[in-house]
Amino acid sequence: MLIGYARVSTDDQNLDLQQDALQKAGCDKIYEDKISGAKADRPGLITALEVIRADDTLVIWRLDRLGRSLKDLIHLMEVLNQKEAGLLSLQESINTASSAGKLVFHIFGSLAEFERNLIRERTQAGMAAARARGRQGGRPKALDPEKRKLAIRLYQEQKYTVQEICRMMQISKPTLYKYLDEQAGVIG
Repeated sequence: MLIGYARVSTDDQNLDLQQDALQKAGCDKIYEDKISGAKADRPGLITALEVIRADDTLVIWRLDRLGRSLKDLIHLMEVLNQKEAGLLSLQESINTASSAGKLVFHIFGSLAEFERNLIRERTQAGMAAARARGRQGGRPKALDPEKRKLAIRLYQEQKYTVQEICRMMQISKPTLYKYLDEQAGVIG
């Protein structure tokens, strides 16, 4: 039996392309997830792995839909091997029913992980270069320094509740507490 698995990273992405390819490949059942591949808890994949039996094949559109790291892919391959099931990746034309297919699976998995690591390194290098030029990454502060001091002073005077201060300053409670913690770090 051919069992399909499709995954997209976010709810606003569409599974149609993968579903069409899996149906065209002859999958009897298709399980799907709309969740990041980095998440370990993927209900659709868990169900597909529970359903799969000896001589079945898990069919995926691409390797990156199955796992985010070589370690993850190898672990999933071991699970399939224990169940005496195979893996078929449509885009990479990998079929682990053969020794050559298993070799190609490991090579493609390694290349995919290498590419993700290069992207991560380039991103970190770009952020370091931006910091060297005085730019800071991350989300801008909700309040400028003067308004932050005012919020802290209002809190310390205890004339207003936290909720009232947050409403006046148009910030959330966690933001106010973060400013208080930053102030305490400066003083202490």
